[in-house]
Amino acid sequence: MVRHNSQRPSRRPATILVHGGVERSQFGETAEALFLTSGFVYDSAEQAEATFAGTVSHFQYSRFGNPTVAMLEQRLAAIEGAEACRATATGMAAVHSALLSHLKTGDRVVAARALFGSCHWIISTLLPRYGIETEFVDGGDLAQWRAALSGPANLVLLESPSNPMHELVDLRAVADLAHAAGALVVVDNVFATPLLQKPIALGADVVVYSCTKHIDGQGRVLGGAVLGRRKWVEDVLQPFIRNTGPSLSPFNAWLLLKGLETLPLRVEAACRSAARIADVLAARPEIARVWYPLRADHPQVELARAQMTGGGTLVTFEVAPTRTLSAKEAAFAVMNALELVAVSNNLGDSKSLATHPATTTHMRIGAEERARLGITDGVIRLSVGLEDAEDLIEDLVAALDGLAITAATTAAAAE
Repeated sequence: MVRHNSQRPSRRPATILVHGGVERSQFGETAEALFLTSGFVYDSAEQAEATFAGTVSHFQYSRFGNPTVAMLEQRLAAIEGAEACRATATGMAAVHSALLSHLKTGDRVVAARALFGSCHWIISTLLPRYGIETEFVDGGDLAQWRAALSGPANLVLLESPSNPMHELVDLRAVADLAHAAGALVVVDNVFATPLLQKPIALGADVVVYSCTKHIDGQGRVLGGAVLGRRKWVEDVLQPFIRNTGPSLSPFNAWLLLKGLETLPLRVEAACRSAARIADVLAARPEIARVWYPLRADHPQVELARAQMTGGGTLVTFEVAPTRTLSAKEAAFAVMNALELVAVSNNLGDSKSLATHPATTTHMRIGAEERARLGITDGVIRLSVGLEDAEDLIEDLVAALDGLAITAATTAAAAE
């Protein structure tokens, strides 16, 4: 394969996301080649031996590496500012691989409490089964981080902004505390995307993504990525991935490469719409509260401005209960009345999606933990897509206007 010759480290993000990592075959194709192959052949038995010994570079087996997947890894590393990347089958495979490749029995993990449900399960349930000590802290409270990291630790896991409540963590401050305790810092950067926040530049060691979200961004395929320093990726992460098999399909990698080409356009458009929608929702009497990182009423807005270049594509809001409807009933009534926005537990799609975290993505963490995180029964997470913002606003306004009718109907039925 021949590397595309127009790449320089000085290229700007939009250019990197079109050209980064491109390697052309002898046919000189314009689009990235899709190598749908499980294995590779060698010129000789000697070359095969040298490949397995690591003395020559040659693809062996698509579970270990694949040319299409390698292009995706190189492009993601370039846009993230990381030395190396390994792609995985899903976002959760990325999180699991980053943690389990690094940890062993007797190690200690400190994690922000505000984690996606499956990530929370890994910390609270899976790691202790292997004799790994875990401790949760409130991510926005530096005093809790200081206390938890006052002794040795091996790994720190956090999301910022968090799913779904947009809690932020001071990445630089926590990274300093974690490194002093001997810990590797792993940041789930899904809400911010590689464009709106650079955790490695702020002190993180490893960044993980669900590429299913904004990177694909069109609801087509699953994928994940782990990014970090080359030595850690090659010496720690790669043996785990190679031998446990959470490999990414070349076809999915190819679609993710095409998704990256339009990522800046999609994220910028969705961010504009999300900011406008957040303002409209905040002015509605049916809404108790809105969470959006760059709104002036976000409790950590100054930190958001310092760490992020945009507010993101997600808006979280809480529907207030009515005289006759509980918070959950009111939230469900709003979601069921939406015509343009679909009900789904996914996010980062070109189509706008509404989620009720308490009964879906965060159901299994339990009512007590949800209460600590502020995930009430009235909370709805809105992933803003690429529809016209005014059409989305009209859909949301109509659903909120209909809430009074639903409440009145419920009251009449009860009499």
